[in-house]
Amino acid sequence: MDTAERVSGGESGQARAVLRDARIDGHRTDVVVEDGRIAGLTPHEAGPGVDLGGRPVLPGLWDNHVHFDQWALARSRLDLAPARSAAEAVALVAERLRETPSPRLIGFGFRDGLWPDRPDRALLDVVSPGTEIVLVAADLHCCWLNSAAARRYGHAEHPTGIIREADWHPIMEDVRRVPEAEGDALADAAARAAAARGVVGIVDFEAPFPLDGWARRIRGGTDVLRVVSSVWPGSLAEAVARGLPTGAAVPGTGGLLTMGPLKIVTDGSLNTRTAFCTDPYPGLHEHPYGMLLVPPEELRPLLETARAAGIEAAVHAIGDAANTLVLDAFAATGIRGRIEHAQLLAPGDAARFAELGIVASIQPEHALDDRDVADRYWAGRTDRAFPYRALLDAGVELVLGSDAPVSPLDPWRGIAAAVHRSGDDRAPWHPEQHLPREVALAGTFGPDGPLRPGRRADLVVLDADPADLDPAALRGLPVAATMLGGRWTHTAGLRSTLPL
Repeated sequence: MDTAERVSGGESGQARAVLRDARIDGHRTDVVVEDGRIAGLTPHEAGPGVDLGGRPVLPGLWDNHVHFDQWALARSRLDLAPARSAAEAVALVAERLRETPSPRLIGFGFRDGLWPDRPDRALLDVVSPGTEIVLVAADLHCCWLNSAAARRYGHAEHPTGIIREADWHPIMEDVRRVPEAEGDALADAAARAAAARGVVGIVDFEAPFPLDGWARRIRGGTDVLRVVSSVWPGSLAEAVARGLPTGAAVPGTGGLLTMGPLKIVTDGSLNTRTAFCTDPYPGLHEHPYGMLLVPPEELRPLLETARAAGIEAAVHAIGDAANTLVLDAFAATGIRGRIEHAQLLAPGDAARFAELGIVASIQPEHALDDRDVADRYWAGRTDRAFPYRALLDAGVELVLGSDAPVSPLDPWRGIAAAVHRSGDDRAPWHPEQHLPREVALAGTFGPDGPLRPGRRADLVVLDADPADLDPAALRGLPVAATMLGGRWTHTAGLRSTLPL
């Protein structure tokens, strides 16, 4: 049986199926699926159907913040995450070029916020001066170029080769540009890998407007995920002209592709030291408070245009000053939507999220990746960094994501991070900001919510109950099968029980 067992394409799957002996909320339950939806949840009894053997069944999981094409590409690029210094990163580059000589090398995943030495293009020039080397930071907010690549991108006179924020964006667009067939194949593999972790849907923040690309991929057979496609400011006029409000389904995609929000990035990131903050970064002189990339006088007209067209907003804000300005803009325009990241909040701003009805779109794995960087650069303020419990207690709706490729596209990692607040053998970091397990899970359940009759049959079948596991063990929770609209998209754990 193929990884994706296609009963029929598009929104709905087989006409009728019965999943026997599913464990739902602790009860042995039979799930009746008809025309892609849950037709009934009844006490378990013997009969024909797919025997789940008492396995737990939950709503299929959503990753509410991904950059999908960059995630698909990063999975096959030189991994720089192990580097703990510029010298180690250079050594990884040298090793790759010895093994596979190439006129161009793209690496991904370095985090230099705590490195003892500074990245510089001269270090990369020593390795292979004739090779164009582009190393992309894990946070997607800067890159590190050698001299050959700096010349290619018009930065021949740059003193260090570290290109940040707006200057980096054209380079980012170029390094993710691959032949269409290659990109589609990588995306298909990444989508099926996500389905194997129980994922049924994503909110894609790839720039500038990935909607048509996803329509092509879905029609071509990459149909294992629901996709909400955002639009960035440079393509907002196109989305408005096409009459695509948030939530509109794209014809010809079987209901799998819908129009999403307007994505705006107002500040930078913590690791790149460009998140816009009220207090200065210690020892940083070039941009001591970070970078405000979209000031209020530009942000508000964008939000007003989107609101008039029925398009909601998803606004990136990491620093406390950026979050305050974005909250002000939401209040001034009345637009509906989300703030992405919300990593550092000013006192009282959690309550403003609730008052304005703004969703907090959080990426809990970032709290673990950045805990040491935050302790250094946000010293004295980390009690309000990654403030998940404060947002919850204020009555804010929370949705979870990965920000892949910044973190892997695997909701279980984010759930574990939100609950446990530690990714290694250290004590949890600011455990007072942890989320209850049921809240973290609900933050991945997507727009359909809990299992109930009439709901779309987007399900995940597990080999262990999340309620029974130590919080740290949630990261590797085994997934037996995934169902999307009544058809199986991953079946590795049920091969012996599924009818052929």
